[in-house]
Amino acid sequence: MTSETPAIAFDNLHKSYGDLEVLKGVSGCLYRGDVVSIIGPSGCGKSTLLRCFNRLEIINQGKLQVLDVDLSPAKINSKTLRFLRTKVGMVFQQFNLFPHLTVLKNLMLAPHQVLNKPESECKEIALRYLEKVGLASKANVYPEQLSGGQKQRVAIARSLCMQPEILLFDEPTSALDPELVGEVLCTMQQLAEEGMTMVVVTHEMQFARDVANRAIFLDRGKIEEQGNAAEMIRNPKSDRLKSFLSRMMQG
Repeated sequence: MTSETPAIAFDNLHKSYGDLEVLKGVSGCLYRGDVVSIIGPSGCGKSTLLRCFNRLEIINQGKLQVLDVDLSPAKINSKTLRFLRTKVGMVFQQFNLFPHLTVLKNLMLAPHQVLNKPESECKEIALRYLEKVGLASKANVYPEQLSGGQKQRVAIARSLCMQPEILLFDEPTSALDPELVGEVLCTMQQLAEEGMTMVVVTHEMQFARDVANRAIFLDRGKIEEQGNAAEMIRNPKSDRLKSFLSRMMQG
């Protein structure tokens, strides 16, 4: 259930790499409890927009607030950046697990080093979230002993160990074999049902339609359409979204 409190608000956002303008004045507002799917063709700026939300990318122009933190280049400082990184979790395409650490140690690392929690508390938190993603039995194994789907679920649990207010997902299933996609989407659906604020860059249209409550369709660096996810996907208004969905459904 969403609230009336904005989690992320952005207005006239621009992002360029040299002469290449990737985001061309995009605007929107995401609320606490929202599950927002960002969809669109490859190269349209989806991942760039997502990475702006936790300042992995620095905006060139416009206004951006995340959990009331002003992410304008002139406003940010090390204290607010540290706050942001503890409150906004990120799950990437690649799992980025430390291969020399057990699953449990991977999950304990950030709460111990970043939040300065004692190891006993970190272990308790890690085991709780491994249980949540259905992998409590894998606590003492190493990442190489896991399937791709299990690695991604561990990566989700690792983000949850920081107890974030927002979770960002950058195409979390794109590196997985098709038969492993479902277990990750099931975990994400569970989080959505529990009220976690989530922003998901995805090509999984069924997830976007059935789990997300809102969707943003990006094309050539601009937002062509945004609104209720199920309505957008069932009855797209813009020709570009109709064309995109037609190609995706054929695929």
